[in-house]
Amino acid sequence: MARMRAQPIRTAAPASGAPHVPVLLDEVIAALNPAGEGVIIDGTFGAGGYTRALLAADPTLRVLAIDRDPRAIAGGQALVAEAKGRLALVPGRFGDLDSLAATAGEGTVQGVVLDIGVSSMQLDTPERGFSFRHDGPLDMRMGAEGPSAADIVNEADETELADIIYHYGEERRSRAVARAIHEARRRGRIETTAQLAEIVAGVVRVEPGSHIHPATRTFQGLRIAVNDELGELVRALHAAERVLAPGGRLAVVTFHSLEDRIVKQFFAARSGRAAQGSRHLPSQGAPEPRSLSLVTKGPVLPGDAELARNPRARSAKLRAVARTDAPVPPPLSAIETLASLPEHRRGGARR
Repeated sequence: MARMRAQPIRTAAPASGAPHVPVLLDEVIAALNPAGEGVIIDGTFGAGGYTRALLAADPTLRVLAIDRDPRAIAGGQALVAEAKGRLALVPGRFGDLDSLAATAGEGTVQGVVLDIGVSSMQLDTPERGFSFRHDGPLDMRMGAEGPSAADIVNEADETELADIIYHYGEERRSRAVARAIHEARRRGRIETTAQLAEIVAGVVRVEPGSHIHPATRTFQGLRIAVNDELGELVRALHAAERVLAPGGRLAVVTFHSLEDRIVKQFFAARSGRAAQGSRHLPSQGAPEPRSLSLVTKGPVLPGDAELARNPRARSAKLRAVARTDAPVPPPLSAIETLASLPEHRRGGARR
């Protein structure tokens, strides 16, 4: 990334009517505390909300932004041009952010921000197949590679489907959903979001007055499985730990309990807060070096004003840490376990 004299970056939305609103934007920038020359990695570029704010926060700051979605890379080229050498936008997975930084010629960086999960612009594009609110092909891939949701729905065995929906979607009726899918696909492939949503709605009932669609958890579980979202998160936390300079900060915004649990447990373990062990991270002998220190003592939540502007922020949580000068410990196998399905699942699920 070339070092050039900074040019002002407009802080307004990148385009009129832009569909994506960055969540906890002010809080994220405050947690990262960008100051002086250096590089911050935006591991989940999306529509560029965090990147734009970071470029505006300090005129000497540079940003390396990453996204696995080709549409996000294409859509961000105007901002790359506007930034005049202060922004490099590269395709890739944020779990590889340290190697991507090295390829871009960066050693250590002063900050990393991760906004986990699916973006509004992906949810609101029917042909991407992320949402049951718009009928479209059952795809759900953030990138262009790998099996789609339709492949999993039509080819996974009933037990594996139940596992995905239960553990990644937190759907208590997962076994009934998997059975209904299995029966439906005997009559023909399930190819669209509307087809799948109708099948799920036939066996999942919501509480009276609830605004949650019956298929919400099933779609979440499939999306996480298709994109290996929890595995990517675990890899990204370890990668950020490796690439941050002492004093550099990592800010992570999550949107559901599975993501937040992984981030919380990782931060607790690396900051020494989990030295006694827990049911998720049992004690593994001598304490590891404290490679991270907590910046936020608990989750930072959206305020009422933000919730009024952006209802999709209601489940967001921000946690942040700073890198110490301690050596990076080995990867946490217990955290990796949190991201995967239990080993015994191929032998039959109990729910």
